[in-house]
Amino acid sequence: MNSLRYIMSITFSLLSMLIYANRDIDSLLHVLDHDLSNYSRYENRKKQRIENLKSIIVSPLSTDRYDLNLSIYNEYKTYSSDSAFHYLYQNLSLAQQLQNYPCEIETLLEEVYLLTCVGMYLEAKDVLSKINRSTIPPSLLGRYYMYSKRLFFETGVSLPRNKHTSKYYRNIGLTYRDSILQILPPTDDAYLSEKMFQSKEKRDYSKAMHWNDERMKSATFGTALYALVAYDRAGILKTMGKDDESLYYLILSAISDVRSAIQEQSSIMLLAQIMYERGDINRANTYINFSWRVTEAYNTRMRNWRHIIPYSMINSRFKEIISKQNEKLQSYLLLITLLTFLLGVALIYVYRQMSRLKVAKEKQQSLNRELSEVNNKLEKINNHLQMTNLELIDSNNIKEVYISRFFKLCSTYVDRMYQFRKQVNRKLLKKDYADLMKMTACASDVLATEQQELYAHFDSAFLHLFPNFVTSVNKLLLPEEQFILKERELLNTELRICALIRLGFVKSAQIAELLHYSPTTIYNYRTRLREKAVSRDVFEEKVMQIQ
Repeated sequence: MNSLRYIMSITFSLLSMLIYANRDIDSLLHVLDHDLSNYSRYENRKKQRIENLKSIIVSPLSTDRYDLNLSIYNEYKTYSSDSAFHYLYQNLSLAQQLQNYPCEIETLLEEVYLLTCVGMYLEAKDVLSKINRSTIPPSLLGRYYMYSKRLFFETGVSLPRNKHTSKYYRNIGLTYRDSILQILPPTDDAYLSEKMFQSKEKRDYSKAMHWNDERMKSATFGTALYALVAYDRAGILKTMGKDDESLYYLILSAISDVRSAIQEQSSIMLLAQIMYERGDINRANTYINFSWRVTEAYNTRMRNWRHIIPYSMINSRFKEIISKQNEKLQSYLLLITLLTFLLGVALIYVYRQMSRLKVAKEKQQSLNRELSEVNNKLEKINNHLQMTNLELIDSNNIKEVYISRFFKLCSTYVDRMYQFRKQVNRKLLKKDYADLMKMTACASDVLATEQQELYAHFDSAFLHLFPNFVTSVNKLLLPEEQFILKERELLNTELRICALIRLGFVKSAQIAELLHYSPTTIYNYRTRLREKAVSRDVFEEKVMQIQ
């Protein structure tokens, strides 16, 4: 009897703990939902801090300017990679002009960090190779080892199918970890972080939690540091099989990310997958769409690649649910129609009953209002379908025009290559090497001409599809900044960049590849375009809406 009471007591305690844990998780999810709906408020705070820094006036060629740029960069590095790169490159140029070697090394190290964040691992290794380890100031050694370790670890993670190469890069990262633990003080967060991961890899989870507790002491809820520490804690608890506790800290991490307006984040994406697994599709869809939006805004190709599968999976499931709901709505409409018919019959019967004439009229009025609402809804649905069909037709026409022009252009280049090959073969048969050398010597001029011709084809095709594009762009610019094209000039470089943005090429790297410029040059063009715009913040969005 006592044993039964003991078992029941334990069972009741466990159930109570589970109920309270679920309540905490539900409460935190509501907080997160509220913060996501008010994300613009946190983002505006972030922007205001940045604007306040930008408004500070210092000497343009001084260490004060360097320190101010570094402060602005630190605000941008988890918010906008393009802007962060801009201020890094400014500081690199400034450090070189001031001949300040420690500042130059610091800037290069931050460039390695930022390139790693956006998934440009080869570029990050190139920058790292420029740094001479023996000449690094002691104050920057810890950062050098931390960023090197992060670079090689993430390089290994990005190659999951190539286990040998992945392990190779991981071992390099472990070497840098040893250096971090030797050079950093035990109170430094990076030191505590490495000790935590080291314990976790050894499956000493109690020790890993101890190191995480030490990190928590210096982390404040709602900050970027707290978001990172809570995310790591959730990972440890997940490995220990404590799913509810892990979810609790993962939500805290996501809330801190949102409140810090951090766009280089992982918590919300992982949380979306967990919500999907738990069957909370609405939340999963909200979280994955938010995560995708901030990822696009931050412009990191590695997280874009990781988002594709969960984003597609959750979106497909959400659309499936919407489709089923639409089917139910259609069934309800049919049922309403049937009921309406039956009510009509009833109204005819009621009409014959003089004593119930007043009641019948009231029902008829109510029925008319319901039918009117249904008709309005159906009309809106039909209008939406018509607009969608028109957009699809327009899209197909655009594809047909582009395919035709692309095929014609490719055919032209194939013919030219064939003719060039025939000329070369004739020269070789005649052993006319001098003429052959002349032909190849002017190849660069030919390439330049071909490039200009390619631009001309593009300009002509684009303006054929969007004949009022130049006028529309000028309307978005200040009057004194509007473009005046030269005679026979269809588009200039800045308008061509706008044209590619209109076609959906929003990343500077993509545009640079298509126009044969460097990403930095394209970024500078885009910055100047926004500065010329009437509304800088929404200039590119309005360009994408030009018809």
